Amino acid sequence: MLIAFNKPWGVLSQFTDGQGRPTLADYIDVPRVYAAGRLDADSEGLLLLTDEDGLAHRITDPRGHKWKTYWVQVEGAPTPEQITQLREGVGLKEAMTRPAQARLLEPAPALWPRTPPIRVRKTVPDAWIELSIREGRNRQVRRMTAAVGLPTLRLVRISSGDYTLGELAPGEWRAIER
Repeated sequence: MLIAFNKPWGVLSQFTDGQGRPTLADYIDVPRVYAAGRLDADSEGLLLLTDEDGLAHRITDPRGHKWKTYWVQVEGAPTPEQITQLREGVGLKEAMTRPAQARLLEPAPALWPRTPPIRVRKTVPDAWIELSIREGRNRQVRRMTAAVGLPTLRLVRISSGDYTLGELAPGEWRAIER
């Protein structure tokens, strides 16, 4: 079984939590499935869940070179040079990232409102970038945008490999036919 879930902001990518925070169990009542990969609590969007170990490995293994695509709201107005830096790879503390696909999204994507809303500063512009990567380091997208001078305000994964978020609203899930 494979499930596509639109993970809301603030929800952990696991079924249990000893601290009472929202988890997948608050949304998905399907036995024996678990997240194939993860999204941090402060990220939103497509999270795949499965009950098949082999499938989970194929989805998450960076050697599979599956693109994961994110819509990233950043603080600042991206320059062509910053977009080029994201495409060519960014130096993070541990190593350079692999080359990525990056482009400015104009107009901004039509998304659901985030609860709580992002912080808005009247004197600082913001913009949306579509960023696709083929690896999954800890908080990689946020670290990449920060490294080029564009701190992330909102992060939404819209696809992973062949699977897309589609029309799922936050908190909704669907079984994927394979």
